[in-house]
Amino acid sequence: MALKIITDSASDTPRWIIEEYGLHVIPTPVVIDGKDYFDGKTVFPEEFYDILRSGRDIKTYHINSQMFYDNFLPYAKNKDEVIYICFSTGIAGTYNAANIAKEELLEEYPDFDLTIIDSKCASLGFGLAAYYALRMQKNGAGKQEIIDAIKWHCEHMEHIFTVKTLEYLLKGGRLSRTSAIAGSILDIKPILEVNDAGALVALEKVRGRNKSLKRLVEIVGERGKDLSEQTIGIVHGDDAETMEAVKDMLREAYGCKDFIDNYVGCAIGAHTGPGIIGIVFLNETSPYKELIR
Repeated sequence: MALKIITDSASDTPRWIIEEYGLHVIPTPVVIDGKDYFDGKTVFPEEFYDILRSGRDIKTYHINSQMFYDNFLPYAKNKDEVIYICFSTGIAGTYNAANIAKEELLEEYPDFDLTIIDSKCASLGFGLAAYYALRMQKNGAGKQEIIDAIKWHCEHMEHIFTVKTLEYLLKGGRLSRTSAIAGSILDIKPILEVNDAGALVALEKVRGRNKSLKRLVEIVGERGKDLSEQTIGIVHGDDAETMEAVKDMLREAYGCKDFIDNYVGCAIGAHTGPGIIGIVFLNETSPYKELIR
């Protein structure tokens, strides 16, 4: 019996965190040319973006209830307590599928203690929340305090993204063809955010890649709190060079010094394309900061 914190691959949690803390990450399905692959298990971002650029047929679907059942079952059998930090309901149906699996398991294992948290976050936004939870567990925090902290960090997590190309937003139905054509002609780069409802929405439109990156950094300054003292999450769609340039901008502008970075994984990258850059950060000073150090 133990307390287990788990999440899914849409959290874009870096490999070093997964390995250091033994984090269980449930992989999101990715369909390539009609064949199922699993994000972070049988297909990895390092190869995925080349597949994406090649024009092959790629689709995604959320983790279904049977997949959740299979992943939760060993914990139910072992009588572990589980906290699952879930991809936002504003973007995917993952939360509902996880709860269906929970109800099925409770029929067989009525004492199974499973807490499912709708993060209302995407990408490294809930990856950071999972990391903070793991840090708190390592530092001796109890289950309820960890649950309260996850909810607080998710509520106060900001997500700001920009894309390099409009092609994949068009394919995913998040942009009309007319807007995509006009945007491409005018070199429009949308600034996207995950809003309070956990949905990915357009925030602003900026002309040019450099201006869009500069605007990302400006928004971090407008919304962030104690930026030099918090961990900043930054993700990229196979564009590490630009990611490092954005880090330098954040260091210079706000004195940021602690970063966690990673690829945008296959689950999200399929819909945003190569070149996406995202920054995640807190808009308030964490009341749990001593436990997450």
